Amino acid sequence: ATQGWIAYNATNETATALALDTISVDYLVVAGGAGGGSGSSGIGGAGGGGGAGGLRTSYDSTTGGGGSAESSLSLSTSTNYTVTVGAPGGGGATGTYGSPGSDGSNSVFSTITSTGGGGGGTDNNSNLRPGRDGGSGGGVGRGIGSGGSAVTSPVVQGYAGGSVTSFTANTSQGGGGGGAGAVGSSGGNDGNGNGGAGLEVNIIGGTGNFYAGGGGGGIDQNGYGTPGAGGSGIGGDGASSGAAGTGDVNTGSGGGGGTYRSGGVAGGSGGSG
Repeated sequence: ATQGWIAYNATNETATALALDTISVDYLVVAGGAGGGSGSSGIGGAGGGGGAGGLRTSYDSTTGGGGSAESSLSLSTSTNYTVTVGAPGGGGATGTYGSPGSDGSNSVFSTITSTGGGGGGTDNNSNLRPGRDGGSGGGVGRGIGSGGSAVTSPVVQGYAGGSVTSFTANTSQGGGGGGAGAVGSSGGNDGNGNGGAGLEVNIIGGTGNFYAGGGGGGIDQNGYGTPGAGGSGIGGDGASSGAAGTGDVNTGSGGGGGTYRSGGVAGGSGGSG
């Protein structure tokens, strides 16, 4: 009488109390990929590739950054759950020193949050050169410096961006952005700054479904070497003289780094989560 109703029959009166129905759900949550750093209009350098968005999954055996796959979620059939698709980061704009790429935005499903990718660094200005930290780190811009680190909290979600340890003026490339499956390649005189590989997660069926590839680094003013390729074919390619490549939509991949050539080329934007 106090609560306004009286139970007169129970389906489980000799067992435990009634509970809400729950289902076990596997997930793939990929954040937005970051933009690549730009080249410059006033000095001769290259931008680093954008880092891929963080990748977290309970499907199969591994997750981003080489960790073990996470546990499935137990969700109630009568509850609404928040789903946020992370937006991509924009590529850095050209200027005397250029500018770094913007970070990607987080993606969220229920209690699972993946961190947006770290923007690629730009050239020559030491304050703007390092790649930014993120789900996967951005590649370093032209000049000796480090790639951005991948987040490790609450879990590892990707790999670091490529660094530069050997530098010769006018013959240097930007480092590749980190991917969910591998570190971004070194730029400078150490390599061609390829973006880190993405991770194959076939939760939607079939095979060959790759996500979160890093962006490739751009090349310098003299066209030394070749621009870095985007990770797993889904990250944006670095610029040579034309526009930098963009990360594939809905893969969380990083954008390619820009270049000095043609008066300065902006970095490519990342791909949405």
